[in-house]
Amino acid sequence: MALQINATNPEHPALLLELPWHLPLEEWPEKYLVPLPRGISRHVVRYAHAGDEVIAVKELAQRPALREYELLRDLDRLGIPAVDPLAVVTGRTDPDGEPLESVLITRHLGGSMPYRSMFETTMRPATMHRLMDALAVLLVRLHLAGFAWGDCSLSNTLFRRDAGAFAAYLVDAETGDLHPELTRGQREYDLDLARVNISGELLDLEASGALHPSVDPIDFGTEICARYQELWKELTRTSVYPAGKHHYIERRIRRLNELGFDVAEMQIEHAPNGDTVTFVPKVVDAGHHQRQLLRLTGLDTEENQARRLLNDLESWMATQDDYAPGDPLGARPEVLAHRWVREVFRPTVRSVPPELRGQMDPAQIYHELLEHRWYLSERAQHDIGLDTAVEDYIRKVLPKRREPLRALEE
Repeated sequence: MALQINATNPEHPALLLELPWHLPLEEWPEKYLVPLPRGISRHVVRYAHAGDEVIAVKELAQRPALREYELLRDLDRLGIPAVDPLAVVTGRTDPDGEPLESVLITRHLGGSMPYRSMFETTMRPATMHRLMDALAVLLVRLHLAGFAWGDCSLSNTLFRRDAGAFAAYLVDAETGDLHPELTRGQREYDLDLARVNISGELLDLEASGALHPSVDPIDFGTEICARYQELWKELTRTSVYPAGKHHYIERRIRRLNELGFDVAEMQIEHAPNGDTVTFVPKVVDAGHHQRQLLRLTGLDTEENQARRLLNDLESWMATQDDYAPGDPLGARPEVLAHRWVREVFRPTVRSVPPELRGQMDPAQIYHELLEHRWYLSERAQHDIGLDTAVEDYIRKVLPKRREPLRALEE
């Protein structure tokens, strides 16, 4: 069987042909590889260069490789946080003509870390709670889309910084199934697997001495269930309100918006006697603040980053002379937003030297600068201004944070 490359982009096959597909992945020369931290996997996984891109290459049998490739493409179309599928390579043989396993190729998720790399230094319990929150949100989003993961775990997840929280991304879809809608039993099966897997992974970290002494692995495994159930209930519960109290429905929608979700479709029914109204969210889409920021500025960020940037944008807009909400003669919000990007956001991010940024994306850099400005202003008991905060952040904070990052990269 001849070598075949099925790719999502017509430009990728030419770049991928330059890689040594005649060698098992474990034997690839260092010149092709990128030294990035890898999580635990049942398969051989390597990071490699493909032109200007960094790709993740996973070796597995042909049928599961093709199946996972299609599932990841489905998740991409549904807008679910998962690694981007780029290609599947089949028909590999070694120099003697012996068959080699197929490979699945995904794009490396910039700024992401596997959980074990995050435990290189002891992680505080508060940070671990944020990891559980991120994983619970991911699992809820998958279930709302009808995707049964089948192997939810920290090992099958990548984490990116998202303002003061984390965003979780699915890495391994090999055991997953996509359905029009999940039953309660399918959801609970996924949740029980998550509890067992996470407890086991944390017990392993505890045995190696990498876990904070106050962290109970069993309790944290159970925590994912509680956080999932709380979020699922809020997103899907039926509400009954007195007739005429339409602002109650608006308040419920705003609550969902605050959680980062939009109500794309809803069902509203009046009781036969006309005394009550039943409200049920039918389709709930994540990314409320992401979409709002993208519409106003063109910036594509994580959800919590978007919420923080929108707050700063609104504060800045209020200081502009031509800002007049509701006045047809005032500047449109989109115009002001693009001015903020041009005059505030971009110059501020560019003032941070690239060699000190590490893996932080522009939105995360800007968020951290805002946090540093708040910290210095609190200490000084007056607003010290963004320029002063940037200077102090570059001089005092970033050099110290760069050292553990450099150790990881080496």
